[in-house]
Amino acid sequence: MHAAPTIPITQLDAATLLSALIADGLISASTGQRIQSGLRNIANQHPVSAIAALQPEDARNAGRTLSIEALTQWFAARCGLPYVRIDPLHMNVTQVTSIMPYPYAARARILPIAVRPNEVVIAVADPFKRDWEADLARLISQPIRRVIANPEDIDRYLVEFYALARSVKSAETQSDKAGSGGVQNLEQLTQLGHSGKLTADDQHIVAIVDWLLQYAFEQRASDIHLEPRREFAQIRFRIDGVLHDVYQVPAGIYAAVSSRIKILARMDVAEKRRPQDGRIKTRTPGGKEIELRIASLPTAFGEKLVLRIFDPDVLVKDFAALGFSEHDAARWRELIKQPNGIILVTGPTGSGKTTTLYSTLKQLATSRVNVCTIEDPIELVEPAFNQIQVQPGIDLTFAAGVRALMRQDPDIIMVGEIRDLETAEVAVQAALTGHLVLATLHTNDAPSAITRLLDLGVASYLIKSTLLGVVAQRLVRTLCPHCKEAVAIDPAEWKLLTGGWSVKQPSRMFRAIGCLECRETGFLGRTGIYEMLTMTPAFRTLITDSADPARLRETAIRDGMLPLRLSGAQKIAQGLTTPDEVLKVAPPALLRSAT
Repeated sequence: MHAAPTIPITQLDAATLLSALIADGLISASTGQRIQSGLRNIANQHPVSAIAALQPEDARNAGRTLSIEALTQWFAARCGLPYVRIDPLHMNVTQVTSIMPYPYAARARILPIAVRPNEVVIAVADPFKRDWEADLARLISQPIRRVIANPEDIDRYLVEFYALARSVKSAETQSDKAGSGGVQNLEQLTQLGHSGKLTADDQHIVAIVDWLLQYAFEQRASDIHLEPRREFAQIRFRIDGVLHDVYQVPAGIYAAVSSRIKILARMDVAEKRRPQDGRIKTRTPGGKEIELRIASLPTAFGEKLVLRIFDPDVLVKDFAALGFSEHDAARWRELIKQPNGIILVTGPTGSGKTTTLYSTLKQLATSRVNVCTIEDPIELVEPAFNQIQVQPGIDLTFAAGVRALMRQDPDIIMVGEIRDLETAEVAVQAALTGHLVLATLHTNDAPSAITRLLDLGVASYLIKSTLLGVVAQRLVRTLCPHCKEAVAIDPAEWKLLTGGWSVKQPSRMFRAIGCLECRETGFLGRTGIYEMLTMTPAFRTLITDSADPARLRETAIRDGMLPLRLSGAQKIAQGLTTPDEVLKVAPPALLRSAT
């Protein structure tokens, strides 16, 4: 809570704001004098932005400075208006930009952020400038509600939103002209541009795609989904494992947008009847190199595209950063130190298997070893590995690739996925001949990998002699550290989570609240939960052609394997996630008490 206002704010200037900040106890008088001196060198900036740029020390919290968001929140409270952080994920860009033209909005420094049946919400940078309200009231039927937002966000999104809307509108107009003229559709225009005959309209499509990629990077999206419908194409981002609606591209220009992406990914633009894969290497606005893997799929209303974003930073993560407990990290290091054998990583699609393997290989790939991978597709290009792409059209399968790698004097081989008996047998042969093989397998838990290999037709004696260990994993969203709230543990919920195991119940856990940092979701990022099975003499004796899955699991647990659900319970006790998150990815069927 701020101190009671003593100096009313009636105009927007830095001197008035500084006096009010001192009066409210947010900054000291000496800080105010320093800021006042520094403001002489800052011109043409919003006073809140100018003060924030000089990093004023927070008098209430030693060692901290007041951010522009904190100053904007204080300013909104002082002016008696609600504070709103502009979140494009929750905005209909087409709708809000139709309220008023860009020159008018830019002149008044206002930005529509929501259009509802009962009101239009307008973000303002200067709450004392209200001459625009009467003009706008004559144009719209809904009441106007003013809110205060970060002035830098208003300036930025004014340009971005209207530029995007202008590009879409211009592209639509050109599409209509093309439909009635000599060129049949905008996609043909894009192809003409690719051949060197550039037209002005190609730039609109370029702008739309550039905005889409930049926005996805800023939102920490892991995937971009472009899904064609009858009247429009829906764009969605997957953020921390959850899909969010972002934008709707009119159907008339979606073909051009998809063609632009396919051109960048070096895919066949003319081929629309079969799935394709491609790759784009680009940079974020901050200059960081990013790879995108593109997959197209023909659907009833056009090609559906999914762009998977790969961040090279995942390769520098240590095992603790991935989510391994200290105990599991030690066991994993022991496994990967072995000179030969097979190590399996299991879990459903999107559970982080590739990240675990890449991070592991990155640590193993020294100048003294030859690391080779066979993948479908290559997820992330890494110079430290020798990577091979599966090409079924020329009979370069996983099995054929591993056979070829065997003649390349490898030390470590990574097989993207064991899908059939041939691949499994080749991997086993590689392990028997002195190579360390890492591979993925789709099973629900770690012990099920044994029965899966047996089902494929691998002989039990070969599994016994080559398998070193299995890791099953899932990803759970981690609580936002800025807003999570401690709550008492419900004993019934803890019992459901631990499945009857004797696990010490922590004194508290945390729940998601939602704040500006996490965009009101309550979660920020994801971490892994793991179930690690290592081969013990007792477990090996159970690997027979008629192995009992229940006995395999019970023996693995008795020998030290911590089930996925209990790994999740550890994360809850540490305040990293919630029971709901763990229960979603580790259902009760995966937890069986040892007898």
